[in-house]
Amino acid sequence: MLILLPPSETKRAGGTRRPLDVTRLALPQLAPQREAVVAALVALSGDEDHAARVLKLGPKQRGEVAVNAALRDGPSMAAIDRYTGVLFDALDAASVSAAGRRWLGAHVLVHSAPFGPVGALDPIPAYRLGAATSLPGVPPLRRLWGADVTAALAALEPRFVLDLRSEAYVGLGPVPADVASRYVRVVTEGADGAVRALNHFNKHAKGALVRRLAEDRPRIGSAAAFLSWADAAGLRVRETGTGELELFA
Repeated sequence: MLILLPPSETKRAGGTRRPLDVTRLALPQLAPQREAVVAALVALSGDEDHAARVLKLGPKQRGEVAVNAALRDGPSMAAIDRYTGVLFDALDAASVSAAGRRWLGAHVLVHSAPFGPVGALDPIPAYRLGAATSLPGVPPLRRLWGADVTAALAALEPRFVLDLRSEAYVGLGPVPADVASRYVRVVTEGADGAVRALNHFNKHAKGALVRRLAEDRPRIGSAAAFLSWADAAGLRVRETGTGELELFA
């Protein structure tokens, strides 16, 4: 099983002083696209006012420009530790066992805007760039990443993909059409029996799901196997009939 996670706007500072090497990240065939985005971000950072406008930064966020300027030689840490926010706080990868972290490294990709999908344990620097940003010097991110990310995912030949990304990041590289996959929506059931999508708790439920998977480390190669595991784990998940799964929070 391959799990695709979205990134988070908020990130943990610091890490190990180690230069970024885009060829050593997961899916190394994406190195040219990564290098193009990194170069564009570093160049943009030469003009703080322009960068703040492009990245839609408020006065208290202008320090993010300097973070982007240091992309090539800034400190790095594992992607699964770099991101903070609701999903990654619920996952709390730092407290997962060593075996669980190895499982995350083998089964999880986090889909970033500047680096594309990276392995959970791949070292990355902090950065500021969202999926919808129009970055000077490169094509729109959907065009720059889309087909190449899909091809790179296909090259992994995954038996089953659990897609936990937001729709914006799905747009930066859909799962190949011929790969068995399920997109996950987090929902709740009201007293009236109506099923409604969740917003804030959507992220928390996804993070908790991935943590539980890392703790159990199941062998899953199909949607049926995932549903069987979820049922045994006490999770309520159902298929919608449209290639999606509903995870009840």
